[in-house]
Amino acid sequence: MSKLTVVPTPVGNLEDITLRALNVLRSCDTILAEDTRTTAVLLNHYGIRKPLQSHHKFNEHQTCHSIARRIADGEWIALVSDAGTPGISDPGFMLVRACVELGVEVECLPGATAFVPALVMSGLPTDHFVFEGFLPPKKGRQTRMAELAALKRTVVFYESPFRVVKTLQQLIEHFGADCPAAACREISKKFEETVRGSLAEMVAHFTEQLPKGEFVLVVGKSEPTPKAADE
Repeated sequence: MSKLTVVPTPVGNLEDITLRALNVLRSCDTILAEDTRTTAVLLNHYGIRKPLQSHHKFNEHQTCHSIARRIADGEWIALVSDAGTPGISDPGFMLVRACVELGVEVECLPGATAFVPALVMSGLPTDHFVFEGFLPPKKGRQTRMAELAALKRTVVFYESPFRVVKTLQQLIEHFGADCPAAACREISKKFEETVRGSLAEMVAHFTEQLPKGEFVLVVGKSEPTPKAADE
């Protein structure tokens, strides 16, 4: 069997994996892992023994074409990231593109990704939304926020605990202090939490309560800020 299978892995609880995903990991020839140590924990939990190879953002440029050729020559390779679905704010796109260019079969299993449960739990409209992932760390960050605010729909961001308060403060500048929002952290883990309120209330909460864990920020439709209204 010659193909690339993209396999979502749990974002928290190790039970959040499908039977089909486990069967693929047991049956494939090689597993590409963002961090082999993290993936080894999952594989050991389910008694799976397969060759592991590192595939991350620092080497995917150099290795994706050679891996695609290996698949074209008859290898069945599974791709996983540390958590969630590869290609969604994780390595994966380049390898998938290389396989498509070679005419190699690519399949992606349905499964865990952090932003979907956060969006649903937020209580904000889900009929039209934008998944932004991580904002640019510096250059273009403010410009991108302004573009997203102009869309007038729910926007979903990923953010680290070290930048949550600063990001919420920056979002106020473009979406307005009263804009409804939700902050979901540690999804599917022991200390999972969802905090809801306005952006201003979010800033107050996480200024007082030290942010911990990986965050998904869900921001509702923006209201014009005084600056934007004047313009």
